[in-house]
Amino acid sequence: MADCPTRTTDSGVVVLRPEGRLNMVVAPDLREQLHDLVRSGSTRLVVDLSAVDTMDASGLGALISGLKAARQAGGDLRIASPGEQATAVLELTNLNRVLKAYESADNAFDEPA
Repeated sequence: MADCPTRTTDSGVVVLRPEGRLNMVVAPDLREQLHDLVRSGSTRLVVDLSAVDTMDASGLGALISGLKAARQAGGDLRIASPGEQATAVLELTNLNRVLKAYESADNAFDEPA
């Protein structure tokens, strides 16, 4: 998988939008893209999950790895618009407490975590 499409909001937040499956095949690329963004100075990241059909433990691992990298650099990673399946995975693993879902990628940093 190539890098996820990205855009930067007016407030400087980088939004990534993976599409399709977020599984063991694509998770390493997402993890690397998140780490590359943090290394390049982008520490406020939002992963827009609106186009993700399914997510497994590898996908969660990539998100948690990106979250850790962003926080170590003084920033944060937030998720937006998870579908029903992604929400279920987050709730089953209790990671919805760590990765709080926001309704919109554009507004994810408008409120405190």
